[in-house]
Amino acid sequence: MGRRKFVSTRTVHAGDKIDQTITDRTGREMIKKGAYLDDFQIEYLQKKGIMGIYIYEGVPDELEENINIPAATQKVIEKYHKDDPAKVSISEDVKKRVGQGVAYLFNDTSSKDFTTTTNNIADDLSKSILSNSSIAVDIRTIRTSDEYTFKHSVDVATISAIIGHKYGLNKDKLHELLVAGLLHDMGKSQIPNEILNKPGKLTDDEFRIMKSHSLLGYNILKEKNEFSPDILLGVLQHHEKISGKGYPMGVTGDKIGLYPKIIAVADIYDALVTKRPYKEPFGQREAMEMILAMGNDLDFKALECFSKSVILYPVDSVVKLSNGMLAKVVANNPDYPMRPKVVEIETGRVLDLANDFQYNNIVLES
Repeated sequence: MGRRKFVSTRTVHAGDKIDQTITDRTGREMIKKGAYLDDFQIEYLQKKGIMGIYIYEGVPDELEENINIPAATQKVIEKYHKDDPAKVSISEDVKKRVGQGVAYLFNDTSSKDFTTTTNNIADDLSKSILSNSSIAVDIRTIRTSDEYTFKHSVDVATISAIIGHKYGLNKDKLHELLVAGLLHDMGKSQIPNEILNKPGKLTDDEFRIMKSHSLLGYNILKEKNEFSPDILLGVLQHHEKISGKGYPMGVTGDKIGLYPKIIAVADIYDALVTKRPYKEPFGQREAMEMILAMGNDLDFKALECFSKSVILYPVDSVVKLSNGMLAKVVANNPDYPMRPKVVEIETGRVLDLANDFQYNNIVLES
């Protein structure tokens, strides 16, 4: 597994794989996307005044596909292989319906069938989540739209429902949570696009306008008189913090509803791992580390349910370890999502990164 990363040309190394094409002023291709950089090419980038480039970090896809696993190692892999728990699987038909439905809601908040459409989308997602007793999610498999706002809404709703499922919510409560997750950013339909998609830092006035989306969304839904108080609270409070440092009201602890506590975790995580005009995405491991460090602001039980639900390194994926070795994931530990059990491909050595203290200094780099 790998990911795209933006780095300075002053820190790039020979052997790094470039994830963009470099052309000269005439459009002539000078460095092809996917090339492994050498010293000459790095010098060329620096002399041309190119300050930064995208590189591919981790295990390249083609290497993962063509990697040769020794027979002895394969036997070890088979011995320790333990399937991941059932993961959310959204069919292409459902993805299409959901993506189009969310776009419709955002583009016409006054539609007469707004509530019906919302409930239909929530039902579609609920069936996908509950049909095979899914208790985990691999966020990389959830892609309903190329448009950020729509994709983000579906991601947040889906992750929230997985958290809620592990939290112990019943089917009706999960449906409400899905609705709140789908509509949590509805207020952004009232925010100017030049602020929503601004590539640089927002001014104080722009940030004030952006922060108003929680209350705007709440007011849009409240006027319809068709959504429960819990759903309305999920939309209004999803940016509140346990510490009281959130908005729009700055409430703390028990004054924040359960739905917004869950949605806040899903919202922040999805925002971290998604590319935006003003930032590159963080890797899933980095995002997990960052969100788990926010214990003062986020609900502890929601965080715990989340960490035990997201599959960072699916079983059978190839990863690169900090000791330089390639390894295959053979089992995940729900209590330690960043430290699965792996088998080094070259040596066949089994490394239980969660429970064996001699491997505490080894981490997954991809």
